Amino acid sequence: MEKDAGIEAYITKTKRCGGKIKSIADDFYVEEISIFPPPAKGKFVIVRVKSKNWETNRLIEKIASILKISPRAIGYAGIKDRRSISVQLMSIASSPEKIMSIHLPDVEISVLYRTNKPIYAGNLKGNIFRIVIRDIENEEDAEKCMQTIKENGFPNFFGIQRFGIARPITHTVGKYLLENKIKEAVMEYIAHAFEREDEESYEARKFFKETMDFEEALKIFPEKLSFERRMLEHLSKNPDDWYGALSKLPFSLRRMFIHAYQSFLFNRILSERIRRGMPINEAVEGDIVTRKMQEERGVYVNNHNIERINKNIKKGICFPTAPIIGYDSQFAKGEMGEIERKILNESGISTEQFKMPYIPELASAGMRRSVIAKAEGLRWRMEGKNIVLEFYLPKGCYATSLLREIMKADIFSY
Repeated sequence: MEKDAGIEAYITKTKRCGGKIKSIADDFYVEEISIFPPPAKGKFVIVRVKSKNWETNRLIEKIASILKISPRAIGYAGIKDRRSISVQLMSIASSPEKIMSIHLPDVEISVLYRTNKPIYAGNLKGNIFRIVIRDIENEEDAEKCMQTIKENGFPNFFGIQRFGIARPITHTVGKYLLENKIKEAVMEYIAHAFEREDEESYEARKFFKETMDFEEALKIFPEKLSFERRMLEHLSKNPDDWYGALSKLPFSLRRMFIHAYQSFLFNRILSERIRRGMPINEAVEGDIVTRKMQEERGVYVNNHNIERINKNIKKGICFPTAPIIGYDSQFAKGEMGEIERKILNESGISTEQFKMPYIPELASAGMRRSVIAKAEGLRWRMEGKNIVLEFYLPKGCYATSLLREIMKADIFSY
């Protein structure tokens, strides 16, 4: 399963500690550290949303439906997982009165103020986490691992939720889109069944894949699979319009398919770097370093600047990187460059394909991303066999990638 997401290596040497997260939603609390748009007269209302057991895309669809507005009229900074308690800002193009009338289970919406600038993806500083790992098997190694992570950081993998936990298909849909195989992409999204799903969803997907009967499938697809049902409704009326079916998904989700495939390639590159024994908390010759954790282009490391750059990496002033591959990617030199081009060649995808000429709104130029993440303010305490962790991560970093290093457990544990 981890290999399906390109995550294939650990940086720490401690033994498996096991345990489980998200036994209940309360075990995983995440709160955005927001960038607030300035108050002003405008059509947007800034709200604080606290939700429990709601995935962000589904929650936005529900709020939009109640307010009778497009989901694209709701702005947000980051997507949050379903099995958690999350706190985040949103901007909604509606009136405060209508917003305050929304009543959804396990959702609290607080109206803050009006503005003329919406919140957009990535418009946050980072996230504060409070997480409980239950039933740890190896307390001593867990403590050692957390101390190592506190001092040296952890691999900045894109977490498994980027690809789907019950159904890890997001990146495979993305690859089909890059190849202009739209029918295959739609079928992968609707019909690829996994036994880890609930039985009703599994049987519905299996039936549709075997019969290709849009109308009959609509009768048995559960209401909770609202995106799939929307696509099936379109196909029942327009059987050959696969582009039209794809367009029934929210733009943010369509864009996520491409980003997920880029994330998969990044994870494979970082895994190979670790597997070869190359460091992630310092640069080697040929690396590209950036001043931010994610940046379009960076500076090449050579024998003249490597000493100064590695001093700056220790200070947190710059970061060694791997590519989020796109049509304008900057590739490293030396061994890291060899790894990057090897993984890209094995994928069968070219950088040109990221221009997406047939769906240009999904085009992606690419950038460089830090191979290391650091958990600021990391602290923990033992409560019997459970560990309670608290820490802050910059935007784009995944708490599950930190937890994976500690637990070294089956993916479904976290």
